[in-house]
Amino acid sequence: MLSSGDHIVIGDDIYGGTNRLLNQVMARFNIKMTFTDLTNISNLEKSIEPNTKLVWLESPTNPTMKVVDIKAAAAIAKKHNILLVVDNTFLTPYLQRPLDLGADLTIYSISKYMNGHGDVIMGSIATNNEEIYQKLKFLQNAMGIIPAPFDCYQVNRGLKTLALRMQKHNENCRLVGEFLERHSKVEKVLHPGLPSHPQYELFKKQASGHSGTFSMYLKGGLEESRTFLKAVKVFTLAESLGGYESLIELPFQTIKLPC
Repeated sequence: MLSSGDHIVIGDDIYGGTNRLLNQVMARFNIKMTFTDLTNISNLEKSIEPNTKLVWLESPTNPTMKVVDIKAAAAIAKKHNILLVVDNTFLTPYLQRPLDLGADLTIYSISKYMNGHGDVIMGSIATNNEEIYQKLKFLQNAMGIIPAPFDCYQVNRGLKTLALRMQKHNENCRLVGEFLERHSKVEKVLHPGLPSHPQYELFKKQASGHSGTFSMYLKGGLEESRTFLKAVKVFTLAESLGGYESLIELPFQTIKLPC
């Protein structure tokens, strides 16, 4: 939906795959980008240029769990006639609904919580804007980006238990986060559902709970992190999230494939 020369404002902390897509693919087509900390909503207004067409944000962000004021971002985007896209993968529509908060499009990695079983690769875009919907349907038809029927069946199966799974993710994640906050080897826990989070009050206003994903800082450095990761037994050292497995990873060492 963008053209050469257009400009995007993006949150400074986004999923690594999104960052790679923007910086190593989209940038080839002369799409200009500004990355900024959107927890300070004034940064959004300052970053807008005459050719800005889209704002892309995550809330909470991956991996540092920043929370962005979606309503405030939507108001600024609408004032400048710019589309607001929110990646809501971490919370799913069960816990947060960006379209109700003013976003134009909501993005999901269906592979994660929505499917919930770690056996589907799929994404989705939701909108309540008829004009945007028609543009997306045209692009979907022109590009052939249609998921397989069996994959859709798998996702529909997962959605039947979404509410129960998200309730349990929320409960378990909070208990683990509280335990780690009290641990002598942990410097801090980044969990938007805990009162220690800097945007805790904002998070409570726009989300009804958190999922099973959070981050933490261990005391020490890289070696201590490696030692910890080698010692875990219940958690598996692996990427991804949203399934029934308990996974852990060190984003600093996430493999980056050459372009």
